Amino acid sequence: MIYFSFHYILFRTVVMGFRSLWLHRLRSFLTMLGVVFGVASVIAMLAVGEGASYVAQEQIRKLGSRNIIIRSVKPPLEQRASVERSRAIEYGIKREDAVRIRNSIPNVEVIVPNRIIRDIVWNNRWRIDAQIVGTVSWFHQMRKLSVIEGRYFTEREVDEVKNVCVLSVSSFRALFPMGSALYQSIRIGSSYYKVIGIIEDEDTSANIQPSSSSGILLGPQERELSKERVGQSEERISALKPKSILAPPASYKIYIPISCAQKRFGETLIRRSAGSFEAERVELHEIITVVDSEERVEEVAKIVEDIFQKNHKQRDYEIVVPLELLRQAQKTKQIFNLVLGTIAGISLLVGGIGIMNIMLATVTERTREIGIRRALGAKKRDIVIQFLVEAVIMSGTGGIFGIILGFLIPEIITYFSSMPTIIQFWSPLIAFGISAGVGILFGIYPAFRAANMDPIEALRHE
Repeated sequence: MIYFSFHYILFRTVVMGFRSLWLHRLRSFLTMLGVVFGVASVIAMLAVGEGASYVAQEQIRKLGSRNIIIRSVKPPLEQRASVERSRAIEYGIKREDAVRIRNSIPNVEVIVPNRIIRDIVWNNRWRIDAQIVGTVSWFHQMRKLSVIEGRYFTEREVDEVKNVCVLSVSSFRALFPMGSALYQSIRIGSSYYKVIGIIEDEDTSANIQPSSSSGILLGPQERELSKERVGQSEERISALKPKSILAPPASYKIYIPISCAQKRFGETLIRRSAGSFEAERVELHEIITVVDSEERVEEVAKIVEDIFQKNHKQRDYEIVVPLELLRQAQKTKQIFNLVLGTIAGISLLVGGIGIMNIMLATVTERTREIGIRRALGAKKRDIVIQFLVEAVIMSGTGGIFGIILGFLIPEIITYFSSMPTIIQFWSPLIAFGISAGVGILFGIYPAFRAANMDPIEALRHE
């Protein structure tokens, strides 16, 4: 009986609270807006931060958590003074380095050598300034790149030095805006290459690329590209470009067999500008080594560093360990979420201050009502519960609308910017819990102030 009576009283108090707020619905609505936007901003900002972190980590994972990437880097100008007269600069990774790594470290499973050359690529009147990547037949599998149309070149084609190539999606769109690329020919320098496949763009970030002095094109990919079949006519029409040299993003890449790159381009690259030229001799621009387990990656990376330090007189190489970058990205994500959550939490604090302000005004307006209730036998706890319930109703209702808005904002951001957003299951729960807590915290003082009024003085209040 007592249990039923308590719940009935609580139900009546809640109903009374809703009626009181409905009498001043505009004021209550404006007060709730602070909580609504506070909760929505917490959910939306955490979703944006989670999405950005996911994209960054996926880009690093594509490099391979068990991979160690060694890249050639052009040494500083002062270190090249001895060869300025001949204008022939020799630097970077040599084939001997790959042999040393394979023979010295038993934990290395695969070594992938790459040569990267910048050149103009032609398809009739269409042309782009692209990276020509000479590599092996299993490169796309190691980098987890999907072949969208056609196929990748085989090991036999590498051995036979076949003039075949695979285009990245962005290269295909720029060179073949109106038709199919498969089994068509493109021209690089004086040689023609048959297109046998189209592969998705590499999602590499500028933060994990070598410095621009290495002569390798840099820059983040401008947008996330879908894995739809690019042979569809709608894709080709949307990719239509005017005939000119397009601004070269990092995704303009042409993949050819490494044997073909060595034979067609040689090891000495010549750059001409304003009547002068510079010759660079680089055997390999990049080596990717795969360690048998993630636990040994950092240990093997130190051994690789020691091998290069002993056999290179100058720092003409760079070692990138994606596993270390991934761990740093995860730590950055935690800090990023903490900062975003704190910033969004401030808006909830402002909403709570608004609730306290309105509740204090409500107590002043309802002083006579409080006196009458006390005179009729209401206890202090009844008055406290009454005003606390009103504050919690206001903050709780604002929290519910804030959750709805918080789910809607990330969808709008994703729709208009193509930026992925991820809402974790715990973020709405935390946001709503904080909003309810704000109602209780900022409603306590007005509630106790109302309860501690002198009934006689309250009855005299006009």
